[in-house]
Amino acid sequence: MSENNLLYKIAIGMIPGIGSINAKKLIAYTGSVEGVLREKKTNLLKIPGIGDVLANEIVKSKVINEAENEVAFINQYNIRTLFYLDSDYPIRLKQCEDSPILLYVKGSVNFDNPKILSIVGTRHATEYGRTFCEKLITSLAQSGHNPIIVSGLAYGIDIAAHKSALKNKLETVAVLGHGLKTIYPASHAKYAKEIVKQGALVTEFTGDTKAERALFVRRNRIIAGLADATIIVESGEKGGALITADLANSYNRDVFAVPGRIDDAMSKGCNKLIKTNKANVVECLEDLEYLLGWEQSEGKPKIIQRELFIELAEDEKRIFEIIDCNKEIAIDSICAKAEMPVSKVSPLLLNLEFAGLVRSLPGKVYKLV
Repeated sequence: MSENNLLYKIAIGMIPGIGSINAKKLIAYTGSVEGVLREKKTNLLKIPGIGDVLANEIVKSKVINEAENEVAFINQYNIRTLFYLDSDYPIRLKQCEDSPILLYVKGSVNFDNPKILSIVGTRHATEYGRTFCEKLITSLAQSGHNPIIVSGLAYGIDIAAHKSALKNKLETVAVLGHGLKTIYPASHAKYAKEIVKQGALVTEFTGDTKAERALFVRRNRIIAGLADATIIVESGEKGGALITADLANSYNRDVFAVPGRIDDAMSKGCNKLIKTNKANVVECLEDLEYLLGWEQSEGKPKIIQRELFIELAEDEKRIFEIIDCNKEIAIDSICAKAEMPVSKVSPLLLNLEFAGLVRSLPGKVYKLV
């Protein structure tokens, strides 16, 4: 990547109010990142969704100097940049409409690893949540699956996931809600250094960007988008982990939640996700293996579904026949063909899974057993 080209890729993200969706639209219409900053206002206004305020910000922008400082910073500290049109941009994230146009990466990791899991949860983790993290990640390592573990370096479940991954020699990625000149919380700086050696730190924010609440919400879409599935270990009735779960569902990714006691404040969010069919229950490695379609390791007994000679309800038959006509089919396509909402199709699919007739694959794709 030429330094001048990189300069414009950084600069476009510095324009106030532009956002990743509009940035991609502008690049598509003008033909290049340089073209966006050189385009006349009259032409910018012809682009759908670009109003007078944003057009003014673009033509009056003086972000090149700031971008030059950022180029110097990333060169000095050996930071890698991944542009959304580059071949090495994470393929899973590229599938998300609102993915960042540019990622800053400290460390080395294959973002297209066949197996990537995001594990997130409350900052106020209990011993139950921390123990679950450690047991699950240890099982993943011992099973030979060796997934990349993605989280947010925050207190609680996030750091428990990173620490367990490091301990078990699994690659781990920390997605930050700020620039790479600082680490938040500061007490996790020592873990961040270890993560760079055994994975990567990732952010969409330039080096000087300070940690702010709104930015942590924004970074959650990267956590959800990088992975095949997101696991919510513990969460209150509200919180960033639930936002991440919603984002993962919107990207048509699998979501799992760890059930807990009904009177436990830190399990209310997980229990609600399960109750409202927004997450699958996960209690052990075998749940992940089955629902993600991961082959079990040699020497482990295969889960064999009994043949159930049952009479399906009419709606179940309809869903079964739609899947039968396709080798593999995504849930949104099933909904469209069946002319049913997701809220109705999801429990029908679950019934068919329990009956041993249907199998779910990564990305909410289904096939017959």
